Amino acid sequence: MSLRTLEGQVGLVTGAGRGIGRHIALGLAEEGMHLGVLGRHRETLTDTLRSCARNGVKCVAVAADVSNPGAVRDAVRSVERDLGPIDLLVNNAGQVDRAEVPMWEADPAQWWSVVETNLRGPFNLMRSVLPGMVERRRGRVVNLNSAFALRPDWRYSAYATSKAALLRLSETVAGPLRPHGVTVLDVSPGVVATEMTAGMPMFADMVHWGSIPLLVATVVDAARGRLDPLHGRFLDLGRDSIGELLEQARAIGGNDARTPHALH
Repeated sequence: MSLRTLEGQVGLVTGAGRGIGRHIALGLAEEGMHLGVLGRHRETLTDTLRSCARNGVKCVAVAADVSNPGAVRDAVRSVERDLGPIDLLVNNAGQVDRAEVPMWEADPAQWWSVVETNLRGPFNLMRSVLPGMVERRRGRVVNLNSAFALRPDWRYSAYATSKAALLRLSETVAGPLRPHGVTVLDVSPGVVATEMTAGMPMFADMVHWGSIPLLVATVVDAARGRLDPLHGRFLDLGRDSIGELLEQARAIGGNDARTPHALH
């Protein structure tokens, strides 16, 4: 039996009931990480929990809306009470604009719901988890971002706005975290086949999808600490080679390149 590299560590994955979040949770469980899985719907979370537990790890499922600060605080307390301090936070929960229309034609309530889930959600989770990581002087945060943060599309104004703001949030958090041994990364998986992307008309004719296994492997590598030299950076798995970026990590930091593409 191969050595499981995350044995005994504790992770918290949001939006873990389906899609990317479920794949990430399963990949971490296979490496021995105990997991808190968080999402809005207990039914799908329970299915993820059972699948993860088959790997012999401890799991806790918590139903909560990431945009609700109180619910997030309670969820984090529940996970830490049952599993221990959180070593890895994966902010994956997200929404996308329901219709491909200009901002002024969008449903205002749904527009803001997207922004609150995609931006306030990660803020709430980091606000609850980071103090403990800073105190222990260890921990890692992976924020699932998107190329929309850099190359926005008018058809998805709420999604693009939220992801650009998330990128800036990660940037402003990264500097103060550096001396405390806590790593934060933005990871864009590229266009991968999920229920959410399949429902986006702009991808209706998509043939060559991004790799979910590559995303899972990247998150696992982040949990292992392999990506710590890229602290505070935006990684686009649809365009970047992680190996090459690690080789260039010192130059990226020296140039203060928020995104690796600044070197290209």
